[in-house]
Amino acid sequence: MTVKGRLAALDWGTSSLRAALLDANGAVLDERSPGRGILSVAPGEFPTVFDAACGDWLRAGTPHAIVSGMAGSRQGWMEAPYCTCPAGFAEIAAHLAWIERGRIGIVPGLSCEAGGVPDVMRGEETQILGALDLLGTDDAVFVLPGTHSKWARVTRGRIETFSTFMTGEFYALLRKQSILARTLPEADGDLDEQVFRRGVDQSLRGAGLLHNAFGVRTLSLFDRLEADALSSYLSGLVIGEELRAQELPAKMPVIVIGAPALTRRYEIALQALGASAQSLGSEATWRGLWRIAQAAPW
Repeated sequence: MTVKGRLAALDWGTSSLRAALLDANGAVLDERSPGRGILSVAPGEFPTVFDAACGDWLRAGTPHAIVSGMAGSRQGWMEAPYCTCPAGFAEIAAHLAWIERGRIGIVPGLSCEAGGVPDVMRGEETQILGALDLLGTDDAVFVLPGTHSKWARVTRGRIETFSTFMTGEFYALLRKQSILARTLPEADGDLDEQVFRRGVDQSLRGAGLLHNAFGVRTLSLFDRLEADALSSYLSGLVIGEELRAQELPAKMPVIVIGAPALTRRYEIALQALGASAQSLGSEATWRGLWRIAQAAPW
């Protein structure tokens, strides 16, 4: 049986929970952000939080709910075993973990292996597949910026391989817990795009982040950068380091999925490498969940 009516779609991550009520064509009828990420949910409390987020939709006649993200991790509501790459809509839909069979399903994450080391994602696979559907393409290179940025390559509608970069986490560590914390202002200001680009350019020269990061301190020490611009420079360094490891497509844009503040940084950084970018936001998540639901064995 396929989903033909309304669908409750949940994006349940480590620090956030978002829910959308979708109609039979995947359009968003209602959207909520309860803010209850899995780290704030005690064991045994997941059904209560789920009901508070979308229980009224189900009681009003919405027959199915589908959940993606860290709710399917070992620390979440129920562990949804990873689906191995390559994987597309059919493979992911076939591996749903069932809270209630035929009613509430959790999307599995993906795993792949390169160079003898495994890699995993949870939630990003839904965004990637949703973006494919929205853009009407089967082949693309994606980046999903964040604490742990994901780069993925899609061929013929299936995620072939991906890799994780701890860019956001390294920025936070350098920003708050290294010697740089004494140089940088307490809070980040607005992005200085020119200084950010300068950081990206510095990272692309090849000396590596272990060397370049110290330059944040010395540029301040010799009054070559204002204090308010230092965080933009550091952000450019870490994102540039991430991009330096990529094999970018020559004839297609990189698809960037995320919040506008982050996607803008990647657009600037990709331009420094002579690449183009196309950005999407939360609409990719809802489209991905809707399409997975259409393929699922309810």
